[in-house]
Amino acid sequence: MNFLAGLDIGSTTVKIAVLDHEGKMVYKQYERHYSDITNTVIEIINNSSEYLKDSFIKISVTGSGAIDVSKYLDIPFVQEVAASTRAIEEFIPSTDVVIELGGEDAKITYLSGNLEQRMNGSCAGGTGAFIDQMAVLMKTDAKGLNELAKKHKTIYPIASRCGVFAKSDVQPLLNEGARQEDIAASIFQAVVNQTISGLAQGRPIRGKVAFLGGPLFFLSELRERFKETLGLTDENLICPDDANYYVAIGAALLSHENKKISFNEFFNNMKAKIESSKFRYRKTELPPLFKNEDEYKAFLDRHNKHRAKRRDMNEYRGPAFLGIDAGSTTTKLVLITENGEILYSSYGSNEGNPLNSVVKAVRDLYS
Repeated sequence: MNFLAGLDIGSTTVKIAVLDHEGKMVYKQYERHYSDITNTVIEIINNSSEYLKDSFIKISVTGSGAIDVSKYLDIPFVQEVAASTRAIEEFIPSTDVVIELGGEDAKITYLSGNLEQRMNGSCAGGTGAFIDQMAVLMKTDAKGLNELAKKHKTIYPIASRCGVFAKSDVQPLLNEGARQEDIAASIFQAVVNQTISGLAQGRPIRGKVAFLGGPLFFLSELRERFKETLGLTDENLICPDDANYYVAIGAALLSHENKKISFNEFFNNMKAKIESSKFRYRKTELPPLFKNEDEYKAFLDRHNKHRAKRRDMNEYRGPAFLGIDAGSTTTKLVLITENGEILYSSYGSNEGNPLNSVVKAVRDLYS
């Protein structure tokens, strides 16, 4: 049989979509690559071999991380906007505007009127990576953030242009005891504000609006924030099945004019090229911090001279002084003697609740 395959290598995930001669998707896979693109591509292609072995394929590759793959594996490259647009034309042609969020990019494509595509720059503010970063701050993941947001009552203003600025808004809210449900929804609202203000820049988002990309596909509350902010009705909101695969699907459709090759031959060639190291990235080696063991020992001796003196608290009798530093992200406690000797010290994350972390440390001190 003959198949069309599209491989979408993004900043955080790798997706493959395989279509039959009727354009029906017969195989798909979506995996985070955790910066290990090579092994993730191998794994995905290897998994697809169960369905594609002994078949012929036409394949294209797309995405922000695809150029090296295209070069070393000799796979035709297509621009991801072209791939996305092709899939939209094929499956949801009534779309007027496309809002697409990826791991580190955000796009708005106007299809009706004057065709125009707008994309964020090098900063990943307001994208999937931003949501992941905020989820870590909230001691959860993107899915957990979505579940929290379902029960929100209040929206707080949070910066989304930069993760650092957002943390400066989120951390005080956590420290002040704001409901996590409200903070989660506010993070999604920040993504919406960044996308609309940073990309639309005043151009109206009207008509039928399609939501594409992993974050908008998996996170229902993020879609809800967009829907409410833009005033969309259910009739004007399009979230297609497999919205997270649309770029890969478009790449597969655009591979129609490519050369047909045996999947077995392609798979064997890919493994041979990777094993020959042609596809491995160079590792930059930094000079060692210490030339030899003596240099390292001298470093330790020099710094140990300035180490604060400690004393066994169980053997000490006399006045003691406790210092508590409740910071924005960490809590520190130190108990010292009247001579400045350390009897007890504690350093740890406040986990969004400084009071509880102080109580926990003091209880540990008395235990």
